[in-house]
Amino acid sequence: MLPETAPAGLYSMLEVFSSVGTVWEELTGEPSSELRINVDFVSGHEGLQHCGLGVPFETQATFTNSPQYDFVIVPDVHLTAGLQPEGQWPAAAEWIRQQYAGGAIAASACTGALLLAESGLLDDLEATTHWGAVPIFNRQFPKVRLCPRKILVMAGAGQRIITAGGASSWVELALYLIAFYCGREEAVRISKIFLLGDLSEGQLPFAALTRPQAHNDAIIDKCQLWIAEHYELANPVERVTEYSGLNPRTFKRRFSAATGNTPIEYIQSLRIEESKYLLETSGLAVDEVGMEVGYEDPASFRRLFKRLTGVTPSRYRRRYQNIGRPPAVPFRESGK
Repeated sequence: MLPETAPAGLYSMLEVFSSVGTVWEELTGEPSSELRINVDFVSGHEGLQHCGLGVPFETQATFTNSPQYDFVIVPDVHLTAGLQPEGQWPAAAEWIRQQYAGGAIAASACTGALLLAESGLLDDLEATTHWGAVPIFNRQFPKVRLCPRKILVMAGAGQRIITAGGASSWVELALYLIAFYCGREEAVRISKIFLLGDLSEGQLPFAALTRPQAHNDAIIDKCQLWIAEHYELANPVERVTEYSGLNPRTFKRRFSAATGNTPIEYIQSLRIEESKYLLETSGLAVDEVGMEVGYEDPASFRRLFKRLTGVTPSRYRRRYQNIGRPPAVPFRESGK
């Protein structure tokens, strides 16, 4: 944290990292990562501080009194007129060097790369930043091989130095670190919770099954368990009705009252949710995914998928297949 730190990315990252392993289960009832990310704000002084625009924050550690962290992120800083980062933040620059020497990943978002450059960690390495900071880099940090067109650049020994580009690039950085430490599936879950990514197609591509509503109908509860294990079978509504022992009309009425969905809506939702998971995690062709979840007719599967998610299966796969994946090789060093 610096006096020039912009608050938007700072508090956004705090919320996103703090939601790892908790919010998904609260929303959907499904288990998520057992790992957590604990966030500290670190600055030059203890207690209540203020960053850009006068926004307050509470520090948990200082540059002279802090633990060794797994990773350190420098959020973006305001580019005020006449900003001269060279020699501006000596204590912060030294702390970054010490954390990196102790094994931490050193990362920056947007113009936060100025502090990494001031620390010397970016000398003779590729890096990216906001396009507005390019003149400052060219003038004060000529040793940095700046690549402002890139969103995420990993460099250094073990690729433990990461710079992210423009103001919203903290999203790519955060998802990458979540995937690295807590698994790619958790990174995908976080992207869905916060609608991180292309929003031009609305919220449906991010939506997941919400936590099932509670009810006291033991027969319907038993049928829901049966559906969870057999939803891919042909004629599932007919089969589960027979399994319930109720007549079709009574079964449909009680199922809708208990779950809020008709039997076919419930089964379709489960099938599409499973197909989304397969598209995110497997290399199966789209038609094979449809068959795996119970659709012999590829055209029917594609139509239903688009109706429920707002996008085609192929488009959905492209949206999520690279979340949390590095643009090059991962930075984990051998033996770590």
